[in-house]
This record gives sequence, C-alpha cells and structure tokens, in this order.
Amino acid sequence: MDFLVLAQAFEKIEATPSRLEITAIFSELLKSAPPDISGKLVYLSQGSIAPAFEGIDLGMGEKFVIGAIASAYGYSRQEIEKKFKNEGDLGLVAAGLAESKRQTSLSVSTLTVEHVYDAFLKITKQSGAGSQAAKIKILVELLNSASALEAKYIVRFPTGKLRMGLGDPTILDALSRVVANDKSKREEIERAYNLCSDLGFVAMNIMSGRDEFLKNMKLTPLKPIRPALAERENSAEAIFDRLGECAVDSKYDGLRMQVHKDRGIVEIYSRKLEKITAMFPDIVREVKSRPYDSLIFEGEALAYSEEEGKYFSFQQLMQRKRKHGIGEKEGELPLIVHAFDMLYIDGADLTSFPYIDRRRKLESAFGSATSRQGKIRPSEMIIARSADEIERFFAHQTRAGLEGIIAKDLSMPYTAGARKFAWIKLKKSYGDMVDTIDAVIVGFFKGKGDRARLDFGGILAGAYNKETGNIETLARIGSGFSEDEMSDMRGQLEKIIMPKKPENVVSEIVPDKWVAPEIVITIAYDEITESPMHTCARTEKGKGLALRFPRMAGMRADKSVFDATTSEEVRRMYALSKKGRA
Repeated sequence: MDFLVLAQAFEKIEATPSRLEITAIFSELLKSAPPDISGKLVYLSQGSIAPAFEGIDLGMGEKFVIGAIASAYGYSRQEIEKKFKNEGDLGLVAAGLAESKRQTSLSVSTLTVEHVYDAFLKITKQSGAGSQAAKIKILVELLNSASALEAKYIVRFPTGKLRMGLGDPTILDALSRVVANDKSKREEIERAYNLCSDLGFVAMNIMSGRDEFLKNMKLTPLKPIRPALAERENSAEAIFDRLGECAVDSKYDGLRMQVHKDRGIVEIYSRKLEKITAMFPDIVREVKSRPYDSLIFEGEALAYSEEEGKYFSFQQLMQRKRKHGIGEKEGELPLIVHAFDMLYIDGADLTSFPYIDRRRKLESAFGSATSRQGKIRPSEMIIARSADEIERFFAHQTRAGLEGIIAKDLSMPYTAGARKFAWIKLKKSYGDMVDTIDAVIVGFFKGKGDRARLDFGGILAGAYNKETGNIETLARIGSGFSEDEMSDMRGQLEKIIMPKKPENVVSEIVPDKWVAPEIVITIAYDEITESPMHTCARTEKGKGLALRFPRMAGMRADKSVFDATTSEEVRRMYALSKKGRA
C-alpha cells in the first residue's frame, strides 16, 4: 500500500471532529489494505511501531529532526527553526519546505507503508557511536522521496506529534465495523485486546480472516494483560448491598505491577504496561527462585522499612523507577510486593476462574498474608459476611496508613481492561476532601504576578470519557504546587505543547498553551459541583461537572490516560455525594 494513501487518511481524520466519521474513515482504510500490513497500519496510526509493552522508543529530538529536514531540502537550521517557531509544528514546516525544495535527491522512490514502517523500525535499532547520524540519514532518505503531505506525517512520527485523537476505542469500533458493519463485535474484539494489550496483533488476525482467533484468545506469558479496574461506593453498607458476602482486600498506595515468568525469563510491567523489569532486580531474583515454569500475577509494590515498621510514600517509591543507581536505591528503598491476584500458572489461564479460586492459587504459590518470608506476600484480605465486617476492616486498614479497601465479588472472573462492580473500592477521606481524582492535563496557563518569572500559573485537566475516547475538562488547578514543582511541570509540559487543541479534548476553556493529553495527576478537591464551563459528563442542559477548590496532590507517572478517572465515574461520584448529603 502506498504511504500516500495512509497520509491522505490521516489528513481526513485530522480535519474531522466526529468520532463516527473517524471510525468510518479508518475502517475503510483497513478494508483497502492487504491483511498482512493491517497491524502496521494500526501501530503507525497511533504514532508507534509496536505495542507499548515492548518498550521500543521511536523518539528523536526536535534538533535532530530539524537537521534531517535541512539535509533533505537544502535549508539552513536557522531558517527551519524560525519557521518552526512561527508554525509550532515541524510537520507543517516539512510539508511547506517539501514544496519548495532547494535541492533534490538522485534517489527517489514511491513510499509504501511497509517501507516507512521498516525505516522507523531501523531507526529504533540504532545505538552506540554514530547512531544519531545514522537515524538522521534514514529520515533524510524518507523525506527525499516524500510528497508534502507524506513529509508532514513522516516528521510527526519521530517527534511524537502525530496525535490525531485516534485512540483505542475508535480503532476497536473500526475493527468491529470491518467484521460486522456495526459495533456488535466491539466487546469480543476488546476482550481479545485486553488479554494481549497488542492492538496491531489483534487487527492483523482479524483482517487475515482467522475466524477462531477471537474465541480462542488466551493469556500468554510476556504479553501483559490490561488490568482490571474498580468501581467505587461511599460506604460499607452500599458495598454489601451490591455484593453480599465478599472478599475485602487492602488498598495500598503503591506501584501496581504485573509480573510474568516464562521458564527462565521474568518481566515486570507497570499499570501503563511499560516494561519496568530493570528497575526491580530484587523482585526478578525472587520470582526466578519460585518453582514454577510460568506465572502471571498482579501485586502492589511498596517501599517498606522492616526496622521502623512503616511504608515510604509513593513519591519516594517512584525513585526506584530509574535507569541508573538501581543497586543503591534497592538498598535504600527495599520493596515488598503485596500480590493480590493470580492470572496464570504453569500453562493454566485463570482469568475465567472465580476470584476465590484465583486467591487460593495465589496463596498456594506465595503463602499466607501473614507470611514474613520473601519480598512477595499475598495482600491482607478477609471474607466479609456483613457490612459491619467490611467497615471494621476498612477502619483497621486506614488506621494503619493505607488508602482503604477493595471489595471483590467471590464468584466473578478477572475483568481485564474493564471497570466493573466485580471490584469496588472504598477510600478514606482526606480532611474536608470527598476524594481524589486522577485527571489528564490538557493545557496550562502562563504565570502572573509572583508566578510570572516561572512562566507557569496553573493547569487545565480533564476526565477520560471511555465511550468517546475524549478528555472532558473538570478543573483548572492553580494551587498545590511548590516553586520547584511548578518549574519541573513547566519543563515537562513544554515538551508536549500542541499548536492547537487536540482533537480528543472537549473544552470550553482555552488555556494559554494546549498540550498532548498524556500526563496524569492526582487532584484533591472539596466537592463536585455542576458547571456551565466544564464539559465532564455534560448533560443535554449544557451543564458539566467540575471540582470545587481543586489542588495538585501528586504526579501519577504509573498511570496512562486510560487509567484516569472516567467521566462516568465522576458522574457517579457526584451522585454519591448528593446522596450522602441528602
């Protein structure tokens, strides 16, 4: 398939505000492509060349991309940098210069999707001395053969600025439309994706006509499963009314990790499904020592001092997530992993098993919750037969400094990638705060007064709408930051500034700078209220939901956009808070 066909589809998608139309455009693109490249189409459409868990970094710094544009089109770096400053988008700069080249290459060929994909794959494999020059050379060769439209999107790949709002929900709908001409296959396709976290792999199998693929999809070690998510209630009574007799698990404020073992290989994945194995050599050693050929289990990692009998904070724990000085931090911040679910063991996929059976397998592998042996220990859990028992366990856990509890339906299978009432969380309140929200930053405001010198005055953040794939605003946050934190956040946001509002952001408020919706933060607040300005869970009457007195409570580098609090969850929290005040 010619790459121009893909670039033309991207151009249509970028200009289309309707998710239904975007779905139709992408489904037609899939239908027109040879089945064996459908996976590559999906990866490229999401600005990558592989699923996130493979940890392949496509990124090139802007200065290197500017160097490639200069080499390909005969312009100076200074000229390109000036145009970039005016346009705010290197893709648009490359498109304009491709139409007015000052030099041409003797070697020009028609670009295909396969050619472009393979070139980017080759870029990711460059390392060591001379690697940057080699990457630039590969990019120059692509630009030499590219039309203006092709150059626009080729340049956006390595700079990480593709971002058309073509998220997982839209691609899943498009695949269902290919198979059934409607959304009727969406749930089945999403289940397969949830079990392997590889949308390109799913697309390739569907487009190749493998009819039994969806029905036969099973867990595979070293392919992480998308984590189950919990709904919430505001009381032990409400939980017991829903579940009756249930398991009640401790809710730890740690780093959720999914641990895989396949014979001698151990990999650890974060909640975002990033590979974080290298950061936790102590956990790898312990998993390797366990007498099982294959394992997949989930746990919450916390830094814990046995001498002091206390947990370190989440922010301290995140110091373990580094590339250098790992051995030093291993000694300073020793870990305990509180394992809470067993998903796979020695060839058996347990995700369809009832929770209570998975728990028994977990305890068989790692001992009881009271075990003091090793770094991997089952989470503290009880079987509650009344609301009073849930309340007592909740009080015990919060007094111990934990976040709260998660109640689990004893009979339910593991609901991969879904937020259902199979798991229900109950968290402690924070002073006058009802709760906290994990929100996605979509823009920031420049500083005024005392903050002018920092060029940072606050952020605009929103909730994730799972049905539409959009981010809907619910808070403008200007407090909770120290000066150092403001400076650090300004630096992070500077790297992801967008020239215009991202297509998947729904906002009436216009910040000074839009950013790609990638960074998740925790926001503390006093109350959820109706708002004519914010778009979260907006009703037909034009009122959305907003946070009253929002303040920054922390960064959540372990969470992706898809882990953020959803618009539906905010709506339910608002309803619960009104019920509590009634």
